[in-house]
Amino acid sequence: MTPPTSRRTFLRALLAGSGGATLLAMAGCAAPDTAQGPTQSQEPTPMPPTASPSPGTSTLLVYFSRPGENYWYGERRTLEVGNTEVLAAMIADRVELDTYRIEAAEPYPADYEETVARNVREQDQDARPAIASPLPDLTGCDTVILASPIWNVRPPMIMSTFVESVSFEGKRVLPVTTHAMSGLGRSVAVYTELAAGATIGAGLAIQGEEVTDAGPDVERWLREVALVA
Repeated sequence: MTPPTSRRTFLRALLAGSGGATLLAMAGCAAPDTAQGPTQSQEPTPMPPTASPSPGTSTLLVYFSRPGENYWYGERRTLEVGNTEVLAAMIADRVELDTYRIEAAEPYPADYEETVARNVREQDQDARPAIASPLPDLTGCDTVILASPIWNVRPPMIMSTFVESVSFEGKRVLPVTTHAMSGLGRSVAVYTELAAGATIGAGLAIQGEEVTDAGPDVERWLREVALVA
């Protein structure tokens, strides 16, 4: 496993051109230098590569996000930056943490219906889609935020791949989701089952269409889980 990437550089660059829109350190958690981040003005832009790891952090934000054609109030809308990446950026801009982006070895289609069909197949098969980038080292990490969309009432199966591939023994896991109407879905049950030895804390669920206005909800949740004062 390789160490994670620094958090705020990725976020500031992603939010710098925007108005709002979804690494761990050697002494803390660690994630590879592959995460990228968004900007949200009218159309957010992907996050740039993160800087070198920041020492001393003990919280890792792991996120999976899919741009392309998305559900939008019953219709479809093409997103340059996925809703979860936008939300991840908001969190990372408010907390001393590092980030790791989950990248699928076989990227999900930009087409909404094709992604829905693939997800159904993966759920039916209890599949574990491969992750492209090196996994982070969670040694020294106290809290892991697991952020993803909710697909068919649960996190995408690639989140199960990640959770089963690293050790969560003694960690606090905080589920974060973007959704159309399912809230946290089955994320708490999934992570409770798969993250052996972890304690599952309070989650945050934001409707995808409203993610650009989620700042107050994010701040309330961060206080609730004691990541900010």
